[in-house]
Amino acid sequence: MSQIYLKNIPHESIFELVGQVQTIPGQIVSKTLAQNSAVSITLFAFGKGEEIGTHDSDGDAMVSVLEGTGKFIVDGHEYILKTGQSLVMPANKPHSVYGEEDFKMILTVIFPSSK
Repeated sequence: MSQIYLKNIPHESIFELVGQVQTIPGQIVSKTLAQNSAVSITLFAFGKGEEIGTHDSDGDAMVSVLEGTGKFIVDGHEYILKTGQSLVMPANKPHSVYGEEDFKMILTVIFPSSK
């Protein structure tokens, strides 16, 4: 049996990534697709007005908006991203995420290699 590196999504099937999480009013829904010491891939669905407060990460974080509009504040700079747009939030810079409306995104974080 082979090891599974990507979880919680279909394998060897065509699917739409945006359909893998559902927006629920008043909530943030997340689904982890991969998590290890090198990478983290997570799908998120934000209800309008929901937010993840200011924090930082050891790795570079790239967000891609799959549906809707989200506001991202990175090191004091505001970015409004719409469907199809992406943004890299550099490692160790404070950032936050806010649902300007219901929106879905995929977050990929690449962590520094441990030597």
